[in-house]
Amino acid sequence: MSVHTTRSLPRAAPARVLAVGAWLKNTACLLDGDTVHWSPLHGDLGTPEACLALEASVEALLRAAGGRVDAVAHDLHPDFESTRLAQALAARLGVPALPVQHHHAHIGVVQAEQGSVAPVIGLALDGVGLGTDGNAWGGEVLRVAGTDWQRLGHLTPLALPGGDVAAREPWRMGAAALHALGRGEEIVPCFAPVVGERLAEGVRMMLERGLNCPTTTSTGRWFDAMAGLLRLSVRQAAEAQAAIALERAATDWLESHAVTVPGNVALDLRPLVSQCLERADPGEAAARFHAGLADSLARASIAAARIADTPTVVLGGGCFYNRLLTRRLVAALDAAGLQVQQPQGPGPGDAGLALGQAWIAADALARGLIDTTRTEEIAACA
Repeated sequence: MSVHTTRSLPRAAPARVLAVGAWLKNTACLLDGDTVHWSPLHGDLGTPEACLALEASVEALLRAAGGRVDAVAHDLHPDFESTRLAQALAARLGVPALPVQHHHAHIGVVQAEQGSVAPVIGLALDGVGLGTDGNAWGGEVLRVAGTDWQRLGHLTPLALPGGDVAAREPWRMGAAALHALGRGEEIVPCFAPVVGERLAEGVRMMLERGLNCPTTTSTGRWFDAMAGLLRLSVRQAAEAQAAIALERAATDWLESHAVTVPGNVALDLRPLVSQCLERADPGEAAARFHAGLADSLARASIAAARIADTPTVVLGGGCFYNRLLTRRLVAALDAAGLQVQQPQGPGPGDAGLALGQAWIAADALARGLIDTTRTEEIAACA
C-alpha cells in the first residue's frame, strides 16, 4: 500500500503523529511538520479487506516516517478496528495511543488546515460519533482551541428504536420524532400502511417503554426522521439516501417559493418538526425544516461566539455536504459578522478525520499533557 497524497500546512505541527481515522470512509495520515501524508481511502471498516488495507497503509506511513512517531491518534470509540490497530501499534512502538473524540476531530481538521489552535466555535454535524458521556453525538456546538475543548450545546436527543437498525430505516426515526413530540398514538396510523401494523405497533411499544432505544443528538438522524415522516424514505439502500431525498424535495419546492420560519428557533427541534408536519406539501415541509435547522444552528453559534469572544465559526461533519443547510447557515453567520471556516481537503466528512486527530494529539504533546514515558492509552480529549 503506497502513500499517495501529501499536502503542506501553513504551520508545522509540534510533533510527528500517525492517525488512523475512524470507521466510516476510513483514511489514515502521518502529520510530519507542515506536511501531511495521506493513505488511500479504505472505505468503511466493516469488511476484512478494508481492515487489511488500513493495516498496510499504516505500515507504509511508518516507512515514510522512518519508523519513528511520537504518538498514534485514533477515535474515542473502543470497538473500532482502527482503535484496536492504533493501540496495538502504539504498544509495539512504545508511544502513547491517544483517543480523540469524533466531533472534536472534525473541528481539528480545519484548525490543522489553518495552522491554528486559537479558540473557535465548532459546529459538528454528522450521522454519529461516540461522545464522552458514552452516548451517540452528531449535532454539536463546541468551543475548540486545539486540545482544549468544551461541549456548549447540542440538538435535542432522539431515540433510536432498535439501535443501529434505526439509522437504516428512516420510518423508525420518524416514529421516534412522533414519540418525542408526545404524539406516540400517531405512530401506527402513520407507518402501518408502509411497514405493517405489527411492526409499527412493536416500535411504538419500544419507544413507550424505552426498550432498546438508545438516544442520539445526530443531525443525520433528524434528517432521517423528517424524511420518514414525509414518506420520502422508508428504508435506506445507501448511506444518506433519506437526507438526500429530503434536500431534493426542499430544493425543488424552493425553485418557485420562498420560506420563512419563526424568529425564536432553538436547538430543541421538536417545535420545528411539529410546524413542518402542519404543511400538506412535503416539499414545503422539507424546506421549512432545512431553514429552521440552519437558523437554529446560526442562532446558537452567534450566541456562543459572543460568550467565548471569538470571531470564528468552524463547520465540520458530513451533514455539511447538504448545500441548502450550508448556504443558509453560512449566510446567517456572515450577516452576524462572523468568519466561517470549512474543510478544504477531503471534504467535511470522515474521510479527512485523521488530520484532526493528528493535529489535536500533536497539540496535546506540545502542551505537555501527555506522559510520553507511558505507553498505555491516554485520553487527549476533555
